[in-house]
Amino acid sequence: MKTAMITEFYSFLDEWNRVLGLQTPAHHRQIMEFLYGVLCEAPHRGLLMAFRHSGKSTVVGVFVACVLYLRPQTRILILSAESGLASRMVSHIRHILENHPWCAHLVPQNKKEWASTRITVNRPIGIREPSVICQGLHGNITGLRADIIICDDVEVPNTSNTPQKREQMRERLRELDFILSPNGAMIYIGTPHTHDTIYRTADDD
Repeated sequence: MKTAMITEFYSFLDEWNRVLGLQTPAHHRQIMEFLYGVLCEAPHRGLLMAFRHSGKSTVVGVFVACVLYLRPQTRILILSAESGLASRMVSHIRHILENHPWCAHLVPQNKKEWASTRITVNRPIGIREPSVICQGLHGNITGLRADIIICDDVEVPNTSNTPQKREQMRERLRELDFILSPNGAMIYIGTPHTHDTIYRTADDD
């Protein structure tokens, strides 16, 4: 089952690169396999760090789109140091959904929630949260529920250049456990910006 599922993620990635007129780099498949492993295997926690310009955010966007393709009912929160950073990821995901040949059925005709900060795909009724929503680190997340939380560059100089800011960041990230659904996945993506980096303990928080 696992082998069959990861093949679907690989095929989804390959098809997106075909649309772009590109070949899939080997390390993009490795990133996809890692993300898939976090999604499927306990404790469903992962930290992704890769070299600059490796395309890790690109693959993460494709991963999210593929999850929605396979499980349209999934609720995903993108959290970044600032809301503008998070909205870039949501815009990337939206672009993939709009242009990937396999995702046409997910794009709603009524695009009331189809913006840079939140998108809702065609899915079963009765789900309150958007399919994908973004927030800055200190934005309002009260009352949200998510099946996948992606912490994309929450540690940047502006959030980690003093001990007080680092503690505030850690305290904020601890709150995510109350948002994540049972057996939900939490994925950190980023680069350390301080010796006392959160990424030393991201999997344990």
